[in-house]
Amino acid sequence: MTVDLTTKFTDFKILKHEPLAHYSWTKTGGPADFLAFPETDQQVEELVQYADQLHMPVTVLGNASNLIVRDGGIRGLTIILTAMHAIHVDGDRVLAEAGAAYIETTKVAQQAGLTGLEFAAGIPGSIGGGVFMNAGAYGGETEYVLESATVLTQEHTVEVWSHDQLEFGYRHSSIQDRDAIVLAATFKLRPGNKCLIQHEMNHLNYLRKSKQPLEYPSCGSVFKRPKGHFAGKLIHEAGLQGYRAGGAEVSKKHAGFIVNVDHATATDYLHVIQHVQATVFRQTGIHLETEVRIIGESN
Repeated sequence: MTVDLTTKFTDFKILKHEPLAHYSWTKTGGPADFLAFPETDQQVEELVQYADQLHMPVTVLGNASNLIVRDGGIRGLTIILTAMHAIHVDGDRVLAEAGAAYIETTKVAQQAGLTGLEFAAGIPGSIGGGVFMNAGAYGGETEYVLESATVLTQEHTVEVWSHDQLEFGYRHSSIQDRDAIVLAATFKLRPGNKCLIQHEMNHLNYLRKSKQPLEYPSCGSVFKRPKGHFAGKLIHEAGLQGYRAGGAEVSKKHAGFIVNVDHATATDYLHVIQHVQATVFRQTGIHLETEVRIIGESN
């Protein structure tokens, strides 16, 4: 039986054989068999239930900023949640749908005079991705301010998981282990001075712009921080800045980034990652674990 989800679901956009390079921050990635952009929780539920009935694999993406999709693309159904982007303020809480940009959420908090989210002012990912991987920067992490998350479980039930149920760790949450889908998040913040909040956000964005290669497509920080070390420093000391495979290069500005300097493929990225890991391990005995999520099929 040939299945065409584009005719089954007509209330929102679904594309066939769509290159994911059009959506990833690295500008790489092969095609998704079906790529859906649901606009409500109910549409996500219906999509996932129908795919499960067909035994069709489901992959959920947010802003695709800390992600590499292999050049063979993704089989089955891929869901991008960026059409679910509402953000609301309720007292000292900010409620954001999973597809909302983390950056936009920090702006809403600032405008409401709420402090605590400044660390995320330059994080390019979505709220769902931020919860999924406990995103953080400049000493702040999602777990410090997240009160709860609304999730769609494997059993197709919508539940609200508390902070403790999310079992946060370094770049980790229980979402990863339990194969749930983040639909929304609630942040518990504190009243603050709008001007001081904006000043801190401006300062952190200045640091980011001055130190990170934002002028090129990238997947953000590629490697997790090894205990007692910094990945970028290890890569720099290994003499790897400027190392290139195809169009992917270890950034000369920040060694923790791999940038797309000339029509790179995902395979180019993976070659650079593997070379960096092998070289650093050979020189230091330290294995660099990837922070970036790597998914999809090889060519």
